[in-house]
Amino acid sequence: MSDTLKILIVDDHAVFRKGLRDILNANDNLKVVGEAPDGFEALKLIKNLKPDIVILDISMPGMSGIEVLKKARKAKLETHFVILTAYNEKEYFNEAVDLGVKGYIQKDDAVDDIMLAIKAISADKYYFSPHFARYLIERRNIRKEEPSLSKLSDKERQIMKLVAENKTSQEVAKELGISFRTVQNHRANIGNKLDIKGSNKLLEFALKNKNIL
Repeated sequence: MSDTLKILIVDDHAVFRKGLRDILNANDNLKVVGEAPDGFEALKLIKNLKPDIVILDISMPGMSGIEVLKKARKAKLETHFVILTAYNEKEYFNEAVDLGVKGYIQKDDAVDDIMLAIKAISADKYYFSPHFARYLIERRNIRKEEPSLSKLSDKERQIMKLVAENKTSQEVAKELGISFRTVQNHRANIGNKLDIKGSNKLLEFALKNKNIL
């Protein structure tokens, strides 16, 4: 990252964007290079402006922050994401962390926590609002409870994630750009490694461990 960090703000509230932009631009090493009121505009600006950090509201009309994350990852857009949320739901948190966010912030404490998150990211670290600490602890505990996942290769874990989304082998093959037979072979290998017999049991395992795959 350069000495001056380029920031993109994505939020559907113009007043919030302006207030945050003014605060961030008051710092010599930060520069707000763009703003977006929705996810569609956000993806365009990420591609064109190549910001270092995107501050992204999770709840927006048209396309949620989670959908923006998914599309950005699929398009291999290189930027760090900090999620803003008014929600406490663990599912949102886990999904965002699974998608590689560097920060997850309670919107009530947004300004102070955003500054802490930016500082952490500039040091190649993560920042999560203290409110979500218990979710991180739960994730670590779940990982300890399922050591068998360490047996899987990156490709096998990728396939298991798609299985957890209830996708068929044909759909997995299409998404990963591999043959149906290759997917079936991978599934058989996964079953052998995890000592799981039958496609339904594999799906049950994938759903149970969705948040740690």
